[in-house]
Order: sequence, then C-alpha cells, then structure tokens
Amino acid sequence: MSWAFLRDLLSGVNKYSTGIGRIWVAVVFMFRLLVYVAAAENIWKHEHDEFECNIKQPGCENVCFDHFFPVSHIRLWALQLIMVSTPSLLVVFHVAYRENREKHHNQKLYKNPRKIDGGLLCTYLISLILKTGLEIAFLVLFYKLYNGFKIPRLVKCDIKPCPNTVDCYISKPTEKMIFLYFLVATSCLCIVLNLGELSYLIFKYSTKCYLKRHVKKQQ
Repeated sequence: MSWAFLRDLLSGVNKYSTGIGRIWVAVVFMFRLLVYVAAAENIWKHEHDEFECNIKQPGCENVCFDHFFPVSHIRLWALQLIMVSTPSLLVVFHVAYRENREKHHNQKLYKNPRKIDGGLLCTYLISLILKTGLEIAFLVLFYKLYNGFKIPRLVKCDIKPCPNTVDCYISKPTEKMIFLYFLVATSCLCIVLNLGELSYLIFKYSTKCYLKRHVKKQQ
C-alpha cells in the first residue's frame, strides 16, 4: 500500500495547526505511520501462514485463525490511521474555501484565511472531536475483537470441523506484543494531544471573547 497520500495530507494539515497540532502530526507521521510501514507491516505480513495447530484436519486451522483473528491487526491499524487523519481534511477544505472565496470576490475578506478563528475555529474543533472519537472507538474495537491488548503464545480451539480441542500457536508473540503496546500507547498519546489542543483552543477563545466584552463594557 502506498502511504504518499496520507503523508501529503499530514504535511498540508501541519500548515494550519497550532503548536500542539504540529506535535500530533509529528507523532502520527514518525511514531505511527513510519513504524507501521517500516516494521509492524512486516511482522504481521505472514500471520496466517505462520499460525499452526497440532492437528492437520482440513479446515480446522482456518476456522481457528478466523475465530481468534476475525480482522487482521495490520489492516485494522491501517484503517485506523486513515480514519483518524481524515477529519483534518475538513480544515484543509475550509481554508481552501476561504482562499477561493477571496479570489472569486477579488478582495480581502479575511485578515488571514489560514488563521483559526470564526467558522474555521468551529471546523477545527469539530475535526479534533472527530479524531478523538475515532481514536477511542478503534481502541475499544481492538479490545473487544481480541479480548484485550495481548498476544497469547497458545490458543485452544474446539470449533468444528476440529474433532476435539486443539492447541494452536501464534508466531513471534513477544515481538507482536511489543509493537501492539507501542501502537496502543501512541494512540493514547494522540488522544491526550487532541484533548489538550481542544481545551487550549476553547480556553484561548473564551478568554478572548470575555476580554472583548469587558472592554466594551468599560467603553
């Protein structure tokens, strides 16, 4: 899979972000996207082929693998990366709308089309809420699908067509566990950054509005 489009999206978003938003972009790009492409993708590349059960009953190994891994970890991570980055497009589109509107009217309508205020502030806040919600939703989905954030060395399976309870072994469980914890930790870090940026923007513009009202009352 080519990740160039996601890299370009993150680069574009970086132009319009606050300081905390730029840290979020750096975490997503360096500690999630690059780790995914450079290492994690290869670790889970042959997960089905390396899943072994101590019986050769036709179909048994396949149904056991499907039961314990209903969705591939790596594909779910890829979907998570795409989904949590997509809300940032709202900000990019809003800035493009402002710039095109100025060109259409051939006059200066905004002090700075890229400045986070007015309607763009609302769009930015919505994108942060969506990103946070999606991060949490995917963490819950991971937890529910795999019964926790763990990779067992041995799983016992008694699903038909297996004739009895069989032992199945997952390849490189320790290595997979390390990357699983790392990716979950970076996802939690992104949630904290999003909530921090959300709180910062709300506090900043609430204070700004309060000061404006206070100045008007003084006048």
